[in-house]
Amino acid sequence: MLGASCQIMPTVRWKILPAEQRRGIKDYIVGKVIQLSSDEQRAKEEKVFLGKLNLILVQILKQEWPHNWPSFIPDLVGSSKTSEVLCENNMQILKLLSEEIFDFSKDQMVTQKVKSMKESLNSEFAAVYHLCEFILEKSQRPALLKVTLQTLQRFLTWIPLGFIFRTNLVDTLLNKFFPEPIFRNDALDCLTEIGSLTDLGPEYDPMFRKLFVGFLGRLNNVFSPETDLTQPFENGSDDDRLFVQRLSLFFSGFFKAHLKALEVPETQQSLVAGLFYLVRVSEVDDVEIFRICLEAWHMLAFDLYQGENSLMATASSGGESMFKGGSNDNGDNNNLRSRKYLYGPVLTAVRQVSISKMAKPEEVLVVEDENGDIVRETTKDTDVIAQYRTMRETLVYLTHVNCDDTESIMLSKLTAQVNGTEWSWSKLNTLCWAIGSISGAMTEDEEKRFLVTVIKDLLGLCEQKRGKDNKAVIASNIMYVVGQYPRFLKAHWKFLKTVVNKLFEFMHEVHPGVQDMACDTFLKIATKCRRKFVTLQTDEHSPFIVELVDAMPGIISDLEPHQVQAFYEAVGCMLSDKGPAVTVDRAELLEKLMEMPNRQWKTLMERANATVDFLVEPETIKDITKILKINNKTCGAVGSIYANQLQTFFMDVLNVYKVYSERVSSVIEQRGPGATQLSLVRQIRSAKKEVLKLFIAFIECCGPPESDPKAVAQGFMPPVFDPILGDYQRDKPFSRDPEVLRLFTAVVEKLKCHILGEVPRIMDCVFECTLHMITANFEDYPEHRLRFFEFIRVSRFAARCIEMRSY
Repeated sequence: MLGASCQIMPTVRWKILPAEQRRGIKDYIVGKVIQLSSDEQRAKEEKVFLGKLNLILVQILKQEWPHNWPSFIPDLVGSSKTSEVLCENNMQILKLLSEEIFDFSKDQMVTQKVKSMKESLNSEFAAVYHLCEFILEKSQRPALLKVTLQTLQRFLTWIPLGFIFRTNLVDTLLNKFFPEPIFRNDALDCLTEIGSLTDLGPEYDPMFRKLFVGFLGRLNNVFSPETDLTQPFENGSDDDRLFVQRLSLFFSGFFKAHLKALEVPETQQSLVAGLFYLVRVSEVDDVEIFRICLEAWHMLAFDLYQGENSLMATASSGGESMFKGGSNDNGDNNNLRSRKYLYGPVLTAVRQVSISKMAKPEEVLVVEDENGDIVRETTKDTDVIAQYRTMRETLVYLTHVNCDDTESIMLSKLTAQVNGTEWSWSKLNTLCWAIGSISGAMTEDEEKRFLVTVIKDLLGLCEQKRGKDNKAVIASNIMYVVGQYPRFLKAHWKFLKTVVNKLFEFMHEVHPGVQDMACDTFLKIATKCRRKFVTLQTDEHSPFIVELVDAMPGIISDLEPHQVQAFYEAVGCMLSDKGPAVTVDRAELLEKLMEMPNRQWKTLMERANATVDFLVEPETIKDITKILKINNKTCGAVGSIYANQLQTFFMDVLNVYKVYSERVSSVIEQRGPGATQLSLVRQIRSAKKEVLKLFIAFIECCGPPESDPKAVAQGFMPPVFDPILGDYQRDKPFSRDPEVLRLFTAVVEKLKCHILGEVPRIMDCVFECTLHMITANFEDYPEHRLRFFEFIRVSRFAARCIEMRSY
């Protein structure tokens, strides 16, 4: 019976059982729970079984209570007073019930049922609370007291406020349980729930102030705000670490909910002490604890920054009225100054912690793809990236509030690196990430002074340190920092030119990681400062890009293929600028930029004309793929002017695609589905994908005057249809490339009315064959599935346009 009930409880099948059977199961479970939990020895021996029974009982309650079991709460409260062992288990049941109703009910019960259960528990909570109160006052059993505190903590988010503030609950938690180590963490959990309550009226502010002051008094008996927690945390027990984590939750939640209430004169001293406690907690070596603290620091920094910003906006919009003694303006001004003064010492400590714990920024990883090629990937949406963004915002706000303090701390930490007192790769990296994060937060003059000092110290450190590893780490940090300050680079051409030439030197450095960092920094600078390279600068004979393109073969001679691609992308970014100040012939420079890959392509095609089998040799496929990747990166960066380059080898690319499609189809015909795993077939399919990606990039960036959508639709598209669309339709499902769907999604979306006449043809080639692939089941071909629905979305728009034309 128990096994059957375990399967029935979480499902609606409970309702189809006859009432007599439901009552029998319920009575059995209740009787078994009482039987086991009434005997302390047996409860310990059958702990796991009893826990399962409790879960089943709660599942029954979700179905039966309150309508079919209205006496549950009174029965449970009454039975709890008969035995402490039974009472302990009853508390476990209440805890589970509260979790099921208030935490896990969203996806398991209908809204009306949840509402009914909440109302019932709320209306009968007085009896439950009085039971908890009775236990906390009278019981001497530690296990019962702990579970009662844990149960109470689950209730505190939703119970009527009178049970919290009009009883002696807070006093009991603070003065009876928090001082005792065995109960401290559970009591702190309860206090955290109370302290994090929000959206309450101002009449509750004095109560929260009293709670906070009382808590600090008790906490001071454990440790003072000046205590360094790093070693105690590292060497402490699990309970000690848990206590520190829960302190972070308490202070972070309390400050986010009630910071303004604590800023009144009588609690300002306690507020500052509490903030210093949070600083101490922030210093411990635990990422999750720091992230909790960071939320409070971000909130505080943003609040102060917003106040300063609004005051400055008021001053600038009010003109001279501010200086004529406007009482409101003066009051706001004085309030802001007093808040900055109040928080000043705390913010200094926060800056120290934030700078020393700065998270790693978004980075480019060099990884091997499925075909064994080295590719660059940008890390996205990781916890570390999210932490970096929050820390960057926090440091920017703190820098706006007091620029001099941030600068002083960073420079003093840099000095400690230079003089060797704190030298380490890790600390230098962290410091440079922090320095880079505040770009734009200072005025231009402040930024200039600060950055010149930083670069000077880093260059001195590079000269001072011995060993290639040390120099590589310092050089990478120099490149990172300068790449983060485009405003400074734009304002100082000679420095920018020196930096870029230094990056070119680093591109010949074979020490691991230096070339990648040099290429990434060059791409970053080219993206942010592109106009400086394509316009004539003071004391220069020609724009920098002219000499750059001339010298390019020597610059990239030692780079790996993926680094060469990044270099071409950087130069393409420069050429994408077509502003009125740009005087260079962009088309001519693009032609010169692509001379090397075009020459190599021409050589390959000449040999392929002699024997077409040359195209399917592994080394040839690899060379073709490299050239296509260079073109792909250049096209995406340079924009519509790439049409000039595409014209030079467009038909060759289509012919290569056709040869590769035929070869793949031939091998699959001979060897079946397993042929797609052959090394040669994978290489060929990789080259085909690069062709498709190139065409996608071109379609997405096409535009007047070089590649007008109408001209692209009429000149570029007709030769593409059969080699690509026809191949997709004829291929076996497992060898179809989803990039084909991406390509024609881009074609329909970008070329719009100019391609409407071809939409039926495109639909004929891709719709039915793809539909068969994705409707066989819901697991195969996930990429095709996604691309197919994207294509359908844009095709529906095209279909409506065709209908409108027909009228």
